[in-house]
Amino acid sequence: MKETDDEKMYYFFDEAGSPEILGRKGINLVSNGSTSKVFIVGFIATKDPRSLNKSMKSIHEKIVADAYLASIPSMRSTKLMFHANKDCAEVREKVFKVLHDSDFTFQCIVARKKLSIFRDKYNLKPSELYRDLVSKLLKDRLHLNKEIDCYFSSMQNVIWKESMEAAISKAKERFRRQWGLEHENSIRVIIQKSSELYALQAVDYMLWAVFQAYEHEDFRYIDFVKDKVKLIVDVFDFRENPYGTYYSKSNPISLEKISPQKD
Repeated sequence: MKETDDEKMYYFFDEAGSPEILGRKGINLVSNGSTSKVFIVGFIATKDPRSLNKSMKSIHEKIVADAYLASIPSMRSTKLMFHANKDCAEVREKVFKVLHDSDFTFQCIVARKKLSIFRDKYNLKPSELYRDLVSKLLKDRLHLNKEIDCYFSSMQNVIWKESMEAAISKAKERFRRQWGLEHENSIRVIIQKSSELYALQAVDYMLWAVFQAYEHEDFRYIDFVKDKVKLIVDVFDFRENPYGTYYSKSNPISLEKISPQKD
């Protein structure tokens, strides 16, 4: 087990996909293609968020001032903030190149939207799902630094400070049960709008790259930033292990490994 680092660490959280499965009259929205097949929660970790924010701000200012891009309809959204799902291809290319050269690591947990699990484990409540995924992500991370700031991108009716503090407490308890050790570090939870912090827009892009791989079998984005990927947990892929499937630099994610997708 790694010793606790005295340096402060910063985590920036966001999500990709929708946590919803059932629509009106109990219609399975995943089966009829009305919603995403997966819901993903992840974070980037860095000791130097100022450099990341500075790099993202710099490219944002250049993009906003670019006359070639000005008439593209999506630029109305991009001028306010980066959002991978809304930005045009020219903008995505520039942002991904900045991320490629930035100093951070990325981890995420992918929840395949299996109705039985979402109903039995989370009562089909997005807030319970999100809280549990955050807890699983952080269980083996919170002891690594004496001081950690966790920034969460606001998500209506799903993310609030008390809920995320509960997720962190659950992560600590899971760690204690496994290792018999208590946390003595300082952890803060900050809820912030993505438009107010470029680091939250950076994790949005990283999550979108994973989402493209799972949802559309498009791996070019995640392959481009693969050096940033520390861990991807396919938590409900039980084909080989009862605790899910783990992808890392030593076991990189690929189309052959994540397929087939089944309800």
